[in-house]
Order: sequence, then C-alpha cells, then structure tokens
Amino acid sequence: MGGNGITVLVVEDEALVRMDIALLLEDEGFQVLEASNADDAISLLDAHPEVRLMFTDIDMPGSMDGLKLAAAVRDRWPPVKIIGSSGHRHMSDDTLPFVGRFFTKPYDPSRVIHAIREMI
Repeated sequence: MGGNGITVLVVEDEALVRMDIALLLEDEGFQVLEASNADDAISLLDAHPEVRLMFTDIDMPGSMDGLKLAAAVRDRWPPVKIIGSSGHRHMSDDTLPFVGRFFTKPYDPSRVIHAIREMI
C-alpha cells in the first residue's frame, strides 16, 4: 500500500535523521518536503497547500520548537495531521498539546508509516 502521492512535511534539524525518514517515506510512495527548522516549515506550508501531514522533531533550535510549531500548524492549517518525535522527551499521544501521535527516538519506521496511513 503506497502513499498515493500524499504530501508529508518532515521537520528535523538533524540532517541524517531527516534524510533517513524522508527516504523511507518516499520509498512508501509519499511526496516529501523537508525543513530543518520551524521557520522553513511554515514557509513550505504557505507554499504547499497539498501538505496533509507534518512529522516534526520536538526539540529543535530556532524561533520555536516542535511543540510551538505544532500549535501554529493546528491553528493555521487545521486539516494538517501532526506527528511529533523526540529523543529527549517522553510523551504519549494523550499528553500532547495537539491532536496527533508521538514517537520516541529511535522510532520503528514501520510504526511511523502505519500511523501516517491511519491518520490520513
């Protein structure tokens, strides 16, 4: 079962981690946009209304972390589904300040793919 051309935005400040999940998603048939910080992510969301899901790191440097980015996306682009991940914080889907999913790093790629398919 492929991604059917669904567009996913991956927001991750660590280049190798970002490239790894982006390649995995592309191999599954998703269209992938990549951002290294929240400001770039917002610019991409402005330019690409076809984005259906954002997969974001929670702990990022810059003007806002992944939790603030998720809140901004929830308010400005409510149809965009959100998945957060972190290697430093331990959260659950129920304790997120947004409706979505959470994965602790290192995450199981097959579980991420399954969650994306369930959400969209």
